[in-house]
Amino acid sequence: MKLASAISPDELATFVIQARLALLDDESGRVEDDEPFFVADLGQVYRQHQRWTRNLPAVQPFYAVKCNPDLTLLRFLAELGTGFDCASIDELRRVRNLGVDPSRIVFANPCKAASALCTARDMGVTKTTFDNLDELNSIKKFMPNAQLFLRIYASDDDALIQFGDKFGASPEATTALLERAWDLGLEVVGVSFHVGTGATNHQSFVDAMERARAVFDQAARIGHHLQYLDIGGGFQDSGFERMASGIREAVKLYMPPEVRIIAEPGRFYARNAYTLVCKIISRRRQVCNDNSNPDMLYQNDGVYGNFMNVLIEHEIMCPSLVTPALSLTASRADSSREDGEHWYSIWGPTCDSVDCVTRKMRMDSEVKVGDWLMYKNMGAYTTATGTQFNGFGAQHPVIYINSESQTGDGGMMPLGTTESVIQYETRSGQPEIMPCST
Repeated sequence: MKLASAISPDELATFVIQARLALLDDESGRVEDDEPFFVADLGQVYRQHQRWTRNLPAVQPFYAVKCNPDLTLLRFLAELGTGFDCASIDELRRVRNLGVDPSRIVFANPCKAASALCTARDMGVTKTTFDNLDELNSIKKFMPNAQLFLRIYASDDDALIQFGDKFGASPEATTALLERAWDLGLEVVGVSFHVGTGATNHQSFVDAMERARAVFDQAARIGHHLQYLDIGGGFQDSGFERMASGIREAVKLYMPPEVRIIAEPGRFYARNAYTLVCKIISRRRQVCNDNSNPDMLYQNDGVYGNFMNVLIEHEIMCPSLVTPALSLTASRADSSREDGEHWYSIWGPTCDSVDCVTRKMRMDSEVKVGDWLMYKNMGAYTTATGTQFNGFGAQHPVIYINSESQTGDGGMMPLGTTESVIQYETRSGQPEIMPCST
């Protein structure tokens, strides 16, 4: 499958954004004309999946639903054949309601309520994780048919968020946990670890795999027959090939060939596929606009919404100004806009001064009230972590596109039951929005 050369994925997304904005009325006062929106490119998700299978062909991805639980994304990933990493009753229901077989789900939360265990059991989900003795007792009582993964400690000190402080049995605790599971008659089928979200150091995977092999040997001595290794998530887009190479070598070094390797990628699939478009709703101009005293822009989404990563992961936001499409220039061009360097801070809509998206950024022209800013790479831990603080929500409309819609033989990429997808026709050399046939 190849991307048609007439238009790039970024150009397609920009075209769709411009088309959407052309339909809005700045003077209407309607909520829908002031609402942020996403453009999600399922073609980018497909390319990431192909990239995964090229670099980690022996590792089955179980998408981490917590990263982005968008139903259209989940449905598309299900069609691609991924499994799913769920951590709550709601996530289990979202995936099962799509018709995903329970065998393709890992309930990867080591500490679960009784109601969660019963829900998973009743859905037919059997794979789940544990890292403490009390969890084993709960599993014995409420989910005795479970296929268990022992979650062991792992950490990448350079990860954006480390999980080792909260989850993972220490090396000193693993033998006792395996023995207790054996005494309870519970089936332990694998080992799992998670080095942290946004991991960058492939050596952390190597070290964790070495510890996992020691647990495999412990389990064999006790009588457990381990079949799986879950290497968790944390995979980033940048440097993925190098990370994958290190993982492949570690698997060869430490794991028997019959062990099935799975992983829990989230942001790797979702982050680059989503673009968020926000409207400037107010502006506060300073006496002197420079990089030490920037003008203040107020937009319709902020850190309590889809920009929580500014606080949690200290992500630096770099939006771009959406310019009108050429065909709309005559009606929407603003000849009074000042060109040249302008400095701005960007603030969210709530009444909290913490709600700052960026303290200082440079734009190549003036930004005015009514303008729209485009933020790329907004698919991971955005809507999933947003709040309703101050009455502002984080759930916004999503326009789905497919930049991978042309195959080498001229046919469309099959999308199964995926609905509301915009594809584009390239035979004329120009994009044309049209509904996707499903």
